[in-house]
Amino acid sequence: MKLHTLLTAGALALGLAFSGFASAAEVNITRSLESITVKHGGKMVKIMRNQDQKNTVNPAFAKTSRKCPPFCIQPAKLAPGVETIGELEVLDYLKRMQTDDSIMVVDSRTPDWAAKGTIPGSVNIPWTKLNPAKGADPISIGEILEDQFNAVNLEGLWDFTNAKTLVMFCNGMWCGQSPNNIKNLLKFGYPAHKIKWYRGGMQDWEILGLTTVKAAN
Repeated sequence: MKLHTLLTAGALALGLAFSGFASAAEVNITRSLESITVKHGGKMVKIMRNQDQKNTVNPAFAKTSRKCPPFCIQPAKLAPGVETIGELEVLDYLKRMQTDDSIMVVDSRTPDWAAKGTIPGSVNIPWTKLNPAKGADPISIGEILEDQFNAVNLEGLWDFTNAKTLVMFCNGMWCGQSPNNIKNLLKFGYPAHKIKWYRGGMQDWEILGLTTVKAAN
């Protein structure tokens, strides 16, 4: 009787374990994190890694060599006070952003690149929109600082006390678009500690098989 009970319990436990294993993702983000859910373009999107273990990188990010300049390797440390972060930190900011409107994840690429796929929860603000050398005028730059980044213009002086923490990225370690945005923001007086740089950008995001979506403006 005892043997029968043990065998039945063991079979039940094995069945439950197998069932749980079958329904869980095999390719997690970390040992304890399978996915996170963020709002993007008014809809909820689950960010997780591609579950096809034979999947290969998006061809748009398969190139190893691009003409330098302009596509030169970026330094690990971009500017004093600006923190360089990785994927797990980006995911943490995305998760916090769902209940904290003082955080914004910014895709600094041109719209043609952003249209190919971006990080869920991000907003596309092309590097040209913050670059006077590319035709961005003071009024339009000021509108971005006020309307999107929550800075306050006090008769020509900028108050960044309640400005958002910006997580900025572009195509990766060979891309100068987010570095350009960051350097211009610093020139305008944006606090360095409120700027985070995801150096790996879409190159690393795609290599890791993380979810991408169409850009939301």
